[in-house]
Amino acid sequence: MADLQLMRTATERIVLDPRYHAPLTLVKAVRNGLVYGTKIRFPHALVMVFLFRSGTFREKCLQILRATRQHAQNLATFALIYKSICLLLRQAHPHGKERSGDSFVAGLVGGYYVFGTSQSSVNQQIVIYIFARVILGLAKLSIQPPSDNVLIGSRYGGRGGMGVIKLSSETRDMLRNKTWPVFASLSWASVMWLFRWYPDTLQASMRSSMTYIYDNADRWDSLRNFLWHNR
Repeated sequence: MADLQLMRTATERIVLDPRYHAPLTLVKAVRNGLVYGTKIRFPHALVMVFLFRSGTFREKCLQILRATRQHAQNLATFALIYKSICLLLRQAHPHGKERSGDSFVAGLVGGYYVFGTSQSSVNQQIVIYIFARVILGLAKLSIQPPSDNVLIGSRYGGRGGMGVIKLSSETRDMLRNKTWPVFASLSWASVMWLFRWYPDTLQASMRSSMTYIYDNADRWDSLRNFLWHNR
């Protein structure tokens, strides 16, 4: 017990030492990517595979594990690349300061290396998810009036934007209320149109899910496959 306590104390001393803070942030970033990727992908893959994929129980379990591993590994790798490049860029600055474009450059390199070189279904889902959030964020940024992007705690962010599009406060409030309904309705209109006329352009798991929900709803030949499962 004494040896374990000594080891714990020594480890904690290293972790709390400011000299090791920068490299330890990379370790923590990898850890966070693995944990978050697993937590997000595993339940999603579990439901999607057992509901919509064919195969034996063992094959389905392997599909779930592969998807979970890829999601977790990709997020961990991206986190490592992103944090490493941000650290290098900051150290390359004459005064060791972070520049506004550092995060963009680090995200560009990490995004290309991790997600841009593989068009797997997991990567497509992640990128599309990110793209949708970026579009919404840029839309908000374009109509928010400019103000100081102040440092609050350890993060930047105020309530201001860039004010690219000049709007009155009433018009801005109206757009905030209408942006999401327009985005959601157009997104669904577009995906349903693609599924109806150009289904091969959709990602395989989405196409499979939509086939299960919409196409199979038109097919049954008995009460059993009308109520209990699709034909």
